[in-house]
Amino acid sequence: MARVAPDLDPVLTGRRVTLRGLRIEDFSAWSDVRNRCREWLLRWEPRPARAPYPMEDRPTFGARCVMRERERALGSGYAFGMFLDEKFLGEANLSGIQRGAMQGASIGYWIDEDVAGNGYVPEACALLFQFAFEELGLHRVQISIVPRNAPSRSVARKLWLRGEGIAQRYLEIDGVWEDHVCYAITAEEWEERKGRYAELWFSQVTANSSEQSSIH
Repeated sequence: MARVAPDLDPVLTGRRVTLRGLRIEDFSAWSDVRNRCREWLLRWEPRPARAPYPMEDRPTFGARCVMRERERALGSGYAFGMFLDEKFLGEANLSGIQRGAMQGASIGYWIDEDVAGNGYVPEACALLFQFAFEELGLHRVQISIVPRNAPSRSVARKLWLRGEGIAQRYLEIDGVWEDHVCYAITAEEWEERKGRYAELWFSQVTANSSEQSSIH
């Protein structure tokens, strides 16, 4: 059962990765990664053709942090910075939360090119699954990936996500309406797999708790 009032500033802790809301004091580390990885990230980020690169100065970042706080207060989305100890790695977001008959949301993420391929993104997604299903009481979480994005599709395979087919011309990526492969997990599938997720990606305390709950 979902909590009536989820934490408005949640911190999610895995075996290596910590997810927490970004703050204005994170701007320097965030800006460094965004600038250094700009060309790598632009290939996958939704934006119209020839659109100027979005403003990423300190005031804009601060306004973005405030907007994310409002989303948490409204329950419409939960955006997290991804950290390894104190090192900023990227972002992982649970967005577009729908209640009513849907009870669903979407996950999006990006990571520093220099640390990609180390399993940090699957760990972050597993933490978001746990938060979505056990704290928010959602029933379905979706990840949509451009077919040519092989590293991101590898994330879906590592998480044993169910492929649901191709959404044609789903999002505009740098002016091109790109197809996306849709992957999903439901609350029922989460219950079946959470022990495996715990073994791979959760903290030892969380893993032990999961094992105890499976015994009982």
